[in-house]
Amino acid sequence: MFFLYQLILTIIILISPALIVFRILKNKEHRYRYKEKFGFYSKRRVDGKLIWFHGASVGEILSIIPLVKNYEKDKNINQILITSSTLSSSKIIKKFKFKKTIHQFYPLDHIFITQKFLKYWKPNVSIYTESEVWPSMFNELDRKKIPLILINSRITKKSFGRWQIFSNFANQVFGKISLALPQNQETLKYLKSLKVKNIKIAGNLKYYGQENNKDQVTKSLKNKFKNFKVWCAASTHGDEEILIGKLHKRLKNREKKIITIIIPRHVNRTNSIIDTLNNLNLNCVKHSSNRKLKKNTDIYLVDSYGESSRFYSLTNICFVGGSIVNHGGQNPLEPARLGNYIINGPNVKNFKEIYTFLNSLKISSSTSNILKMEKKILRILKTKNNNRNIKKIIKIGNDVLKKNLLYINRYLI
Repeated sequence: MFFLYQLILTIIILISPALIVFRILKNKEHRYRYKEKFGFYSKRRVDGKLIWFHGASVGEILSIIPLVKNYEKDKNINQILITSSTLSSSKIIKKFKFKKTIHQFYPLDHIFITQKFLKYWKPNVSIYTESEVWPSMFNELDRKKIPLILINSRITKKSFGRWQIFSNFANQVFGKISLALPQNQETLKYLKSLKVKNIKIAGNLKYYGQENNKDQVTKSLKNKFKNFKVWCAASTHGDEEILIGKLHKRLKNREKKIITIIIPRHVNRTNSIIDTLNNLNLNCVKHSSNRKLKKNTDIYLVDSYGESSRFYSLTNICFVGGSIVNHGGQNPLEPARLGNYIINGPNVKNFKEIYTFLNSLKISSSTSNILKMEKKILRILKTKNNNRNIKKIIKIGNDVLKKNLLYINRYLI
């Protein structure tokens, strides 16, 4: 099975020039740094101890930032390498201005490229997030006796079913993991079935985040929205913006000075979203335009990554997307932690345990009915935040971070 896997990757590499050009034209690949995926690196490895984190894209990278910040202060760590697969995630890391942390794109999982990667970077420990499982790299890490930790690991029923098609191969791959820290009970069960030897419970890292920062929002942003009532629709996917646009029109019939802030899951969709909303006769302003808001402004579209918390802090209610379309939901914890009541659609299987927790605190509700959403938003906008619930989420997050650091540090001695 491993031979077949390598053969498929070899074919992909042979046709990759055409794929790379296509992705560059689509703004999904860096014009120069794509070479890192083939083992040609743009940063150098410094002497001393190196800790390596890998996350697929924006969500996974944001979840490891608290760990990275901790190791930035650790004098025993000389360099921190973060790898990811998407252009958007590389842009996120730039915003933090770390001193000893660098970013490179994750290499293709071909045996020769993975060997070259490890020979160059020589990590003292490798830390993968969520669903990132790469057979060739795992095999090489095991061969070189480099500890492999899978943090905040998440395996869905669907992905587990796929691994079970090649159960012997799957057991070999997962058997290379030195330590797995599952984010939920479902993943714990699947990791055991996949023969992971060392599993510890640390909780979901996505509970962790900065405390309520309503007072830390920039004065200019506060002033921008001071004459309006504001609510957010975050992590929206295709078709959800149509519903949000129609919902905004209903809200504006009741509340003339309301603005809907839309934070799409993928900002490269910005122009198509604006076209969709313009077709609904809605007046849109892009965040990047720095335009002044007018009385007739309907939608404020956030077309940049890494700024969501600033906008959650302007309101107390947020719709979290990926939940009306059949995607499985997006993480609602950041807006909830910043004092937002959460509205979501019915499709939240990827965050089932988190939504159950938020429901138990009575700070979320599920509906795809536009009339119910309208009533809920208008009512919540008139209420105050429940600080007790915010403190509960923050406490859980702090405990999860401490546990993750405790388990990781055992491999850094």
